[in-house]
Amino acid sequence: MRGGDARCGALFSYVDLEARVGKRHPLRAIRQLVNEALAAIEKEISALYSATGRPSIPPEKLLRAMLLQAFYSIRSERQLMERLEFDLLFRWFVGLGVDDAVWDHSTFSKNRDRLLSGDIAVKFLNAILEQPRVKRLSSTDHFSVDGTLIQAWASMKSFKPKDAADPPPSGGGGRNKEAEFHGEKRSNETHESTTDPEARLYRKGSGKEAKLCFIGHALMENRSALFVGACLTQADGHAERIAALHMIEPRADRPRTITLEADKAYDAEDFINELRSMKVTPHVAQNSNGRASAIDGRTTQHAGYAISPRIRKKIEEGFGWTKTIGGQEKTRFKGRERVGWAFTFTAAAYNLVRLPKLLVEAA
Repeated sequence: MRGGDARCGALFSYVDLEARVGKRHPLRAIRQLVNEALAAIEKEISALYSATGRPSIPPEKLLRAMLLQAFYSIRSERQLMERLEFDLLFRWFVGLGVDDAVWDHSTFSKNRDRLLSGDIAVKFLNAILEQPRVKRLSSTDHFSVDGTLIQAWASMKSFKPKDAADPPPSGGGGRNKEAEFHGEKRSNETHESTTDPEARLYRKGSGKEAKLCFIGHALMENRSALFVGACLTQADGHAERIAALHMIEPRADRPRTITLEADKAYDAEDFINELRSMKVTPHVAQNSNGRASAIDGRTTQHAGYAISPRIRKKIEEGFGWTKTIGGQEKTRFKGRERVGWAFTFTAAAYNLVRLPKLLVEAA
């Protein structure tokens, strides 16, 4: 018998969200990890809120929603709220009931900004890594470090002389009028972006175009290739090495020597000497472009030095995910603090995506 195409409405709904999500769905394992991490930093989150006033969006639900935004490459808060309106899986993960109202996107953005002041992204990342079953997967002896460009939310047309007045728009071109940059010398010393003054004009290598950007830095442990540290700096030639020292220093204060893998951009004498003073063995790729390398036979003679380059490349896989899936290729925020918060939070999301499989393999 042929079934009918008419839709039957019901007066009452008995949808059980828990039953709608498959027992083997990967978000189940991720949600458990997230809830344990949120419980560990509950006091830090609560300290950001006043005891009086109107109730805000629960920060736990807000952070879970932001994770979904990274997992599913949702570009804006408006699109995220639209998805929460009809997607039962999203409602289950965030903690909303079937009949619960979805927040306004502007309210969601304002509540999200409150978490910036508490450095919650770093604490959330650390809370995930400190869980006993996750901690067993991580190496405490071998690490890799690298940096990647995060394109700023600013047009090259906004990069103007610091002492020049911004004339009002004229003609029919509106604000986005034609601009001619050929033959004009521009540098970070004389120019800055009117959209995001903290962005810097920078290019990653010779022959590549210069962009207004920041540099995101990540420290990866080499056993499971999980991000154990992340930060963001303004773009300049020394930022990568300074950030690497900042991230590895807390892990170097121990009697056992550790190793740090890095590419040839880190092959600088002052950086290598600083690592050795911290009892960190520098497994840095030798830079042979017309100058002597700071890496000598004390390091290259060991078998581990030959293995390090193969493991170090896994950090590029993490950067690839954070930029293409996590939306960090070009940031949606302005200012170093907000861009850095989003980069660190996306690094935590990358760990969460990989952990369910790693935990099953380790069982």
